[in-house]
Amino acid sequence: MDKNKVYLVQTDTTVGFSSSNGEKLSSIKQRPLSQKILQTVDSFKTLRANTRVPKEFRKKVRNSKRTTFIYPNTKSFRVIDKDDAFYPFINKFKQQYSTSANLTGNKYDESFAKENSDVIVYSKDGFNETLSSSIYKLTNKKIKKIR
Repeated sequence: MDKNKVYLVQTDTTVGFSSSNGEKLSSIKQRPLSQKILQTVDSFKTLRANTRVPKEFRKKVRNSKRTTFIYPNTKSFRVIDKDDAFYPFINKFKQQYSTSANLTGNKYDESFAKENSDVIVYSKDGFNETLSSSIYKLTNKKIKKIR
């Protein structure tokens, strides 16, 4: 598996692009490079290698499903549950940038998604657009719901 390719995959939340190259994803989605992209990770060990979870929120982060957290270092991560169908894919990479497979501000368009991906990862259930993840911003003492 090539780390610089853009994969079209059914993530744990919706149909999405996944890649190790965040700038390439921003370019495809026609969004500013200054807008950060979340990363999906395969485990809390990988998460700890990238950021520090504030002590006050460790239990919440560990028990959350399909939830993205923006950490005090301004990076955002979502840990994929081992029981999720997306887990075997993300486990091969440990971590990947992940974003919905659409132009910024638009709805999912299958032809756009397929045209702009290097590899299409089919699953037995196919592709389906579901709810996006919840997003919380963490500081050392506060938590704020973003979405």
